[in-house]
Amino acid sequence: MKLVKYIFICIIFICSSSFAENPSGFLTWKKNFKKTALQNNISEKTFDTAMANVKFLPNVIKYDRYQPEFYEDTKTYISKRTSSKKVSKGVNFYNKNFNLINVIEDQYGIEKELLLALMGIETNFGTYVGKMDILSSLATLSFDERRSEFFTNELLILLRLIENNQIDYKTLYGSWAGAFGYFQFMPSTMKNYAIDFDKNNYIDLKNNKDAYASAANYLNKIGWNDDQPCFYKIDLSTTVPKKYLNVSAKKLHNKKKLKYFRKYIVNNDFLDKKFDNLAASIITPDKDIIPDAENLSPAYLVFDNYEIILKWNRSLRFSLAVCTLKKKFENEL
Repeated sequence: MKLVKYIFICIIFICSSSFAENPSGFLTWKKNFKKTALQNNISEKTFDTAMANVKFLPNVIKYDRYQPEFYEDTKTYISKRTSSKKVSKGVNFYNKNFNLINVIEDQYGIEKELLLALMGIETNFGTYVGKMDILSSLATLSFDERRSEFFTNELLILLRLIENNQIDYKTLYGSWAGAFGYFQFMPSTMKNYAIDFDKNNYIDLKNNKDAYASAANYLNKIGWNDDQPCFYKIDLSTTVPKKYLNVSAKKLHNKKKLKYFRKYIVNNDFLDKKFDNLAASIITPDKDIIPDAENLSPAYLVFDNYEIILKWNRSLRFSLAVCTLKKKFENEL
């Protein structure tokens, strides 16, 4: 584990040093990106105003290369994000906002426990929404080659939202990855799912009403089903074929009905038979970060709801943490 962290630190140092020494490259990128923005019907006035103070942020590259999802084992990752302190803070937040949260739960069909879990993990119930200049963060990641196409598109969408007066560029401070608000929406998510719930003609994702309704609307539209499980933690038999073991969040493969997998699960009586015909996948998330990790532990049987959370954040451990915290809130509320 220490070796893995050491390798990541070395990569971060090398990458950040080389980028920091190449400011002229970023200036060239900015000139070229302006042409792209104008071709995408962003006005020159909007571009020059919004992008005037945009700069390359070396720390963004560090954060991108050293995300907890890349190096923390599953047990550590989940325990950090689902502590009793986190649960207590979430219960207090609910008690202060129960009228709003219950109305949104009823209107959108998304459980309050899930919304609390997501808000708790993303921003600690709105107490830490990030301090990075989002325009500069997105510009830096667009300039970087690792996921340039994705972040270029996000930056163009954000400029379009500014152009349409849907968001004030002066308020755009959030995560290093360009996410914003209490639920850390990316620009494309803002565009497609954000809601002006309080009807004041302005979508404010740092306002409980708009933020909660927008998160619930997003989950509803992408298919969360409150009648189905998220995952079961399981003990696998050594007879399970390796082809069924997923270690990457990019795409879960070799899905089968739950009842098919029962023969590979030790002591499977705890699996509710009413879900036997649901499509499921097996994940063994530690294998991708710990080279000598056992193939079979920890292991989880995951369902469509789990993959819905993957659409929110494509990380095997993030989805597990969200659903674990959701379950803890169900036991408290």
